[in-house]
Amino acid sequence: MSEPLSIMPCLDMRDGRVVKGVRFVNIQDAGDPVACARAYCEAGADELALLDINATVESRPTMLDVVRRVAEVTTVPFTVGGGIADVEIARAVIEAGADRVSTSSAAFRRPEVIRELVRELGDDRVTVAIDVDVNPSLPSGYEVYVDGGRTATGTDAVEWAKRVDGYGVTVILPTSRATDGERTGYDLPLIRAAAGAVSARIVASGGAGAMEHFREAAEAGAAVLLAASVFHYHVIDISELKRYLRGAGLEVR
Repeated sequence: MSEPLSIMPCLDMRDGRVVKGVRFVNIQDAGDPVACARAYCEAGADELALLDINATVESRPTMLDVVRRVAEVTTVPFTVGGGIADVEIARAVIEAGADRVSTSSAAFRRPEVIRELVRELGDDRVTVAIDVDVNPSLPSGYEVYVDGGRTATGTDAVEWAKRVDGYGVTVILPTSRATDGERTGYDLPLIRAAAGAVSARIVASGGAGAMEHFREAAEAGAAVLLAASVFHYHVIDISELKRYLRGAGLEVR
């Protein structure tokens, strides 16, 4: 029997502040990460993600002081990404209070780091994030991007997800550049393709704008439903979303 769905607000962070963009650009301030984390835990979030969006591009690890402060107020499982380039950095993030680390660009450039993270930290502490954009010339129609969605790799996204799955990762987080921040719905073909190709739980990310979008993502195979702006700007209330999903016959935490 499959696990209940999990609702996961995502705190994209730049310079210690929560921000939100559209298609990875047009970044705007959305608040203090500690206040946001506390509010989401009180509102019924099942998990939280904190992503230091400039860490990789600035060649530095995640801001540990922010991780510590957010961890102090967080009462649900808490994933941290951005600048997670090796086991040492990942361990420091876990010791600062995170439950999981998420790695993307470093994992793509040096895939053995995935195996190292799983071996040293355990598969329940490692997420691999995959930023993708549409590329009809590739078998799946999707291409892997790195450096926060800035750099095309020429690699098929679903083939990369299969490889990641083979390293023992239990959560894969694909974000579609085509839908990110648009609020027009998740990239359902991407979710279906990823969920159909791997055994890891798939996190739906990029594009939620209405409650039916969350239902569609779950029906497409996502186990975790991640969103940012609709929660940050109170477009959707988490408790109302859970009621809606249960009413649609879906099991939610």
